[in-house]
This record gives sequence, C-alpha cells and structure tokens, in this order.
Amino acid sequence: MHRVHAWRASRARAATGFKSQPEPRTIGHFAKGRQLVAGNFLFAGHLVIEPDASVWDIDVPDDAFEQDLHGFGWLDDLAAVGDAKACATAQDWAFQWIDRYGPGKGPGWVPDLTGRRLMRWTHHALFLLRGRDKVDSEKFYRSLAQQTIFLSRRWKTTHSGLPRFQTLTGLIYAGLSLEGMDAHVAPAVDALSRDCASQIDEQGGILTRNPEELLEVLSLLTWAADALTDSGQEPAAAHLEAIQRIAPTLRVLRHSDGGLARFHGGGRGLEGRLDHALAASGVKATRAEGLSMGYARISGGRTSVVVDASVPPAGAASYNGHASTTAFELTSGRRPVIVNCGSGAVFGETWRRAGRATPSHATLGIDGFSSSRLGPSRWVLGRQQELLVDAPSDVPVEWSDVPDGVRLEVAQDGYRKTHGFTHARTFELTFDGRAIAGEELLATLDDHDERIFDTRMDEVQLQGIPFSIRFHLHPDVDATLDLGGTAVSIALKSGEVWVFRQDGSAEMTLEPSVYLEKGRLRPRGSQQVVLSSRAMSYATRVRWSLAKAQETPNAIRDLHRDDEFDLGDPHG
Repeated sequence: MHRVHAWRASRARAATGFKSQPEPRTIGHFAKGRQLVAGNFLFAGHLVIEPDASVWDIDVPDDAFEQDLHGFGWLDDLAAVGDAKACATAQDWAFQWIDRYGPGKGPGWVPDLTGRRLMRWTHHALFLLRGRDKVDSEKFYRSLAQQTIFLSRRWKTTHSGLPRFQTLTGLIYAGLSLEGMDAHVAPAVDALSRDCASQIDEQGGILTRNPEELLEVLSLLTWAADALTDSGQEPAAAHLEAIQRIAPTLRVLRHSDGGLARFHGGGRGLEGRLDHALAASGVKATRAEGLSMGYARISGGRTSVVVDASVPPAGAASYNGHASTTAFELTSGRRPVIVNCGSGAVFGETWRRAGRATPSHATLGIDGFSSSRLGPSRWVLGRQQELLVDAPSDVPVEWSDVPDGVRLEVAQDGYRKTHGFTHARTFELTFDGRAIAGEELLATLDDHDERIFDTRMDEVQLQGIPFSIRFHLHPDVDATLDLGGTAVSIALKSGEVWVFRQDGSAEMTLEPSVYLEKGRLRPRGSQQVVLSSRAMSYATRVRWSLAKAQETPNAIRDLHRDDEFDLGDPHG
C-alpha cells in the first residue's frame, strides 16, 4: 500500500518552491564525503568500491545498506565536502533517484525513510539545485510535494518510537517549507505532541533504552521546534516538555570524553553530535539524582562510570535489546577504558547475536547463560527479530556516600529462575576519580533459591557453578599481565596507567575481545580482563579494584590525535 499511495501522490498538485527554508542542521562527515566522491560506499558495515558507478547501480549487500542509501544520510557527508565534484555527485544521485524511484518504485517508499529523505532534501536544497535549470527545479519540487503528500497519508502506519519521530519531523519540515503544503503541518504537530507525551517517560527515556536513539530523538524534536518557531508558530507544550526531560538524561549518559555510553544497540554517536544537540536544545539543567532511562552514573575527577541499572527493554521494544543488566563502562578523560563490545548489527546477524549476549558486556555472567535470553524470531518493524525473554524483573539500585567518594549498589535477578542466584555488585569511586573498587556477589535469597542451586550442583557433580566476570577494554588500550599474573597494567594513549587487581578468589586472565563499531569494515580486536571462578555455596563473593598507578598525575595533557575517519584495513 505504501507504493500505491506513493503513485497516487505523484498525481497531486506539485509545490512551486520554498516559502521558507530551514538552515541545515544535520552534521555530515567531511572524510566520509571524500570517500563517497571517490566511489567508496561504506554503509551498514559493508564497503563497496565502484569508482565510476552511481550509488543506485551498485550491487546492494543487504537491506540495511539499501535503507541507508534511500534515507539520504550520505547527502550530509557530500554537503560537508561542498566542492564542485561533491555537488555534482549529490545532484546526479538525487535526480537519478527521482527518475528511477519517483513514481513509487523501490524500497525507499516507507514513511520513516521518506521523512529522513525529506529533511535532507530540505536542508540541502540549495546544494542540490545549484546551477540546475528550471526543468530540474520543477522536477525536484514535484518530488518533494509527492513525498510530503505520501507522508501525510501514511505516517500512521509507522511504528512508534524513533521511526514515528523521523516521519513526523520530516512532514513538519516539508509542510512549513513548501508552497501549498501548509495543511499538513497542524495534524503532524498534534501527532508529534501526542507521541512526546506517550513515548518519552518521566526519566526522559524511550522504550528501547538505546542512548544513541534517544540522541536522535532529541535532535529531531529540537529541529522541529526550531522550524516551527522560525515560521512564527509555537511548538506544543508536550513537545517542549519532552526536550526538557531528554536533555538532562543525555548528560547522564555522556561520558567524560563526550561520547555516549554504548548500551542496547547504541553507539557512541558521531563526534560532536551530542554536544551540538545539547547546545541546540537550550536546556542547561542536569538530573540531580536517581536513574536516567534506567542508567546510573557516578563520576569523580576526570573519571565517569555509567551502569545499566534497570530491567532491559520489553516486548517489541527489545528487538535490539542486550542482556547487559548491571554492566558498566568507564572513561578517563577522553579515553574509554572499560567498554561493552557494542552492537554487531552492522557486521551481520551472527555478530549481532553475539553482541547482545551477556559475555559481550562488562559484567558477571554464569557460563553458558545470559541474564536475559533471546526468544524465537517474530516479525517486528517489518523484519524477523528476536526479542528478549526471561529477563531480569527486579533491579534494585542505591547510592550512598563513603568517606572518600561515592558508592553505587545494583542487583539483578536474571539468574534466579535458572540457578537460584541474584547477582549484586557494588562500585566505590573516589572523589578524585583515581580509583574504583568493585564487589561481585552471587547469592541465594530464600529456601526456594537454595533448592534450585542444589539441583544445579547435583547436575555438575558438586563441582560448582562456573561464572566469569568480564572487563572488556577499549582497543586503544595496551594491557599486560603484571606482577606474576596478580595484576593487569592498562596503559592509555594519553599516558595514564591504570592497574587492575582482584582479591585472589578468582583466576585472572587476559583474553582476546572485540570492539564492535559503526563505520568500520569488521570488528576491531581488543582485550578483556576475565575473572573466572565457581560458585560452591549459597553465597560467593569476588572483589576487584582499578586504580591509577601512583606515578600517574591527576591531569595529563592528552595530545594524541585519533584518526578522523578510518575505514579500517579491508584485508583484515
């Protein structure tokens, strides 16, 4: 039906031009734009090298790659380059899309992709029309009008959450900017207001608990509010209140290096995107206490720690959720130290499943089990997805003060049905951020839990329940076993040296790991500190610490520059 409505919309009266045009607000990547001009097409983890081909002529590796093409996010990157060749490339690809897919053909005629495309075309209209004749201008405006009318008829079919916000923001943009499209603005504004009230909770979070998606939602709401204000209209109260709730939450999820904590399928975000979105929101407030979208943050000095301290997403919202309850990330200055492996979605289904499992996160896992399990595949958001099932249902969290810092305690019951265990962990971070002490506890809470544990012990001939506590390290970290295997020295590119120790109740090893990162061809190799042991009784405790070496000063001039954009080695 999307294509039927797209064809019908092509027969409607076309727009004659812009009555107003918002300033470009989407941020492109200069280096990636240069790669596109050179014929290196990197989308959804796939690199296709076709120097002389149009983006519409290449063999598409998968659906995610194709969606990235039809959403026109690459237009931001070409506009960031901005020279004559980039402009000609952008124009060729845009007008080829109109000629090939304009009548309602191709996979791009779904509301969320159309909303994303409308925003990019509106932002970069001057770039796309530079030097074009009247015939091309009329073709461009006719396509904009067609897509606007299509959205006005099909936005209700979009799934709630980020896809709906993309759809409605695109419709508002087009309705405000194009001649003759005013009638579509009010219904879109009302719908956006209702979604702001229903989809943004009191903690300023969304159902998927994906920090990067929340950043995208804030950007969309801010752009829509600015576009309405610039046109002399007042955004709805629920719209503005949602922005007021989201911005403080994103500040909690912002590490000391400016990147987002990577949980539930989200990445760090493009460099500078988070700071730009927070500044554009105009909201300076911070969240004083409590959870933010289910995450807890403690910080001291130049060190920040973000912990997943709530139940994971549920139902359809868990299609990209991870078994990461009680996992944490730690950043020192602008250098990530402890990380989660991240989302492997861009590297294929096998990596996507691996990235969702508990062993891919910096937390305790019982060997062979995740704290949340994946259910059978079902249709969600137009494709087969595996949702989280058997997830933790009780995740208590508590902050308290200690003489030299702050303590955070969090627990989860994801292993209670399977093994009778509740996992509790404690973090104590000093005020100066130089040291963090942790404690892991596996314990039964009542007689029923003890009977489950006893049954499991019988299954393993009383050899104990094996478990591992993993601390995944960022790939830029250089780690070595030290002091006869009783400590791990962790050197950062900034010159800082951290030392990891444990109380001796577990075996400590340094093992290979991976860092799953958008924009690269394949996972990056890294390392992880692993504490392995067996639970032999109703309560098992492991203590560990991570502290800066004594000779490491409190403040270091971090002058090492990272690569601005790195495709990675295509051969390995």
